Amino acid sequence: MLTLDKIYHSSYVLKNVARKTDLIAAPNLSGDSRLYLKTENLQVSGSFKLRGAYYKISQLPASAKAKGVVAGSAGNHAQAVAYSAAKLGLKCVICLPDTTNLAKVENVKALGAEVLLVPGSVADAEAKAASLALEKGLALIPACDDEAIIAGHGALGLEILEQLPSVEAVVLPVGGGGLAAALGFTMKSLRPELKVYGVQAAGADAMARSFKAKKYLTSAKVDTFADAIACPAAGKLPFELIQKYVDDIVTVSEDEIATAILALIEKQKLIAEGAGAAPVAAALFGKLPLTGKKTVCLISGGNIEVDILSRVITRGQVTSGRRTNLMIALEDKPGQLTRVSEIVSQCGANVISVYHDRGDVNMAITSCFLKLGLETRNEAQIKEIRAKLLEEGFQLVSERA
Repeated sequence: MLTLDKIYHSSYVLKNVARKTDLIAAPNLSGDSRLYLKTENLQVSGSFKLRGAYYKISQLPASAKAKGVVAGSAGNHAQAVAYSAAKLGLKCVICLPDTTNLAKVENVKALGAEVLLVPGSVADAEAKAASLALEKGLALIPACDDEAIIAGHGALGLEILEQLPSVEAVVLPVGGGGLAAALGFTMKSLRPELKVYGVQAAGADAMARSFKAKKYLTSAKVDTFADAIACPAAGKLPFELIQKYVDDIVTVSEDEIATAILALIEKQKLIAEGAGAAPVAAALFGKLPLTGKKTVCLISGGNIEVDILSRVITRGQVTSGRRTNLMIALEDKPGQLTRVSEIVSQCGANVISVYHDRGDVNMAITSCFLKLGLETRNEAQIKEIRAKLLEEGFQLVSERA
């Protein structure tokens, strides 16, 4: 059984391995709640996963350590297991889906692990890892459905209570559920009145639905760029613990996650992956009763691919009214473009792209479409620009893209 003694033991074992990440106040993120950020995106290996992986491997018997370890994953767990094995001087095999980003593959290799690319999904990689464990006698290191993994993550709860004893609520991302189970058990055991909330991506909401139905449910497919929480099913042990120790689980959209990533970059100078930003998204968009509460949002990881980050920033700008596209039907005569530019300038926006289309089959022969990309301050400024254009007699064909 999971006990507080095991949580405290994991904290002792991890003392000189896992970084004690900063807990920082974030008053600029939300005016309605007193937000703090637990910056596990700055953890060794880039996520909280190190805590569970290292503790699990450290507790293996000597005979198992001599043969080595194996894990199947597409991201944070893979890097955590590889790092932990290297730290302990053990052989390590990591099974990755063959669609895994090349940078992630190289990161795992750089940590000294043998990498096997497996055709298919994360589930296929996990199945291959389980097969190798049986075939070669390697110790299988699961991502979440394991008591020692959960105990390792529980050390994070002790850290938060030490850094902010007066914390009233903790918001964390939920994928397989190991983190939520760990912090729920640890923090509620020590502070029963404290609220623990989970957040899932709307496109990967198996645990949220299971929590509300009070029965174990799975998803036929998942659809989210927050790959660290893109789980079609929760772990069985985490599900049991979450039912007892977590107060609620809510979902956030892709646009809300993107907006949270952008807010963390601009206001806190922090890079978070999709899963890491999900708790902040829940706070920003009022998904939980946090008003007036000292609330810790757990930024679980920062391992986001550069090309995904670029697209996420753009999406976040659109969602928050920082960027918009306008398409205007113009009479094809001199001065039209100049007047549109003057209106945009007078409203204080910035033109970042212009496309003048005379060949669209849906417009009159004597007309053209002007497509503008704009940098704006907020939704109010976008509405002001639209209103001014309409006042001048311009016809807006479409607005956002």
